[in-house]
Amino acid sequence: MTTATLLDHIGICTRDPEALWATYTALGFTLSPVARQSGGKPPVMLGTGNRCAMLRRGYVELLGIIDPELPDNGLGRFLDRYTGQHIIAFAMEDAEANLERLRAAGLEIPGIAWLERPVDAPDGPRARFARLPFPDAPEGRLQLIRHLTPELVWQPRWMDHANHAVALEATILVSDRPAESAARLSRLCGLPLEPDPAGGFALALPDGGRVRMLTPDALPAVLPGVAAPTLPFLAGYVLRTDDGNAAVRSLGLPVVPVPGGLMVPPAHAGGSALVFAG
Repeated sequence: MTTATLLDHIGICTRDPEALWATYTALGFTLSPVARQSGGKPPVMLGTGNRCAMLRRGYVELLGIIDPELPDNGLGRFLDRYTGQHIIAFAMEDAEANLERLRAAGLEIPGIAWLERPVDAPDGPRARFARLPFPDAPEGRLQLIRHLTPELVWQPRWMDHANHAVALEATILVSDRPAESAARLSRLCGLPLEPDPAGGFALALPDGGRVRMLTPDALPAVLPGVAAPTLPFLAGYVLRTDDGNAAVRSLGLPVVPVPGGLMVPPAHAGGSALVFAG
C-alpha cells in the first residue's frame, strides 16, 4: 500500500525528560524503559531519548533531550517554539513505494531516514524504524513510519495502564492556515480530506485514528481553556479507554469535562491537552 494506514503515534517533547516521564507515570501510564536514540546508517548516537506509553493501537512517545552536547535531531528547534506535542507519525507498509509517491508529488525527500533505539538495555535488542518526514513542515515533525521490529515495541508488559487507555484516537492541530496544513497532511499520507464538524478539516486513517485541523476560533469548543502559545500548534490528542473512563475518575487525575471525554489540561500533561474518551 502506498498510503498511510494508521495514526501510529504522537510525540510530546521536552528539555526535561525526567519530569515529563514522572508526569505521565502519575497519570496512570506504564512506560517503557528509557531508550537513547541513534540515527543514520551506520547509526550515530543522538542526544535524545524516550519512554513510551504503548497502547493496543498506537502509542504516545515522550521524547526529551538527554545530552545537549550531542545532535538533537531537530528537537531543540521545535522546543524553541513551545514544550509539548511536536510529532505526528503515520504508519506505512512500504517505505520505498511511499518515497516514490512523495517524490512524484514534488516533495524533495533525500531518502529514507533510519532510526533505532535499544529496547531494554543499551547492549540489548534494538528497535529499528524507517521514516519519511515531510520536509520543513511548520506544524512540527510530520512523518510516515514503518516499524521494522514491531514485536520489540508492542510488548504486553508495557500495554497495561492503570488509566485503562487502549488506543490513540485522534490528534488536534490548530493553524491560522488550516487549508495549507490540511493539504500538507493529505499529501504526506496520500489520503483525502473531509470537513471537521467544529470547522476546518479532518484526515481519517483507514486502519484507525484521525487528525483534526482547526482554526484558532474553533479551539475553545473542542479543548476549553487551552490557549495556543504560537501557530501552528499541536494542541492535544485523544486516547480511548476500555472502561468508560471509570479508572480515570477513580485515580483522581486533574481532569475537566470536555466534549467527548475528560481532559487533562496541558499544564498537567507535558504541554499538550490529553483527552480520555470513554
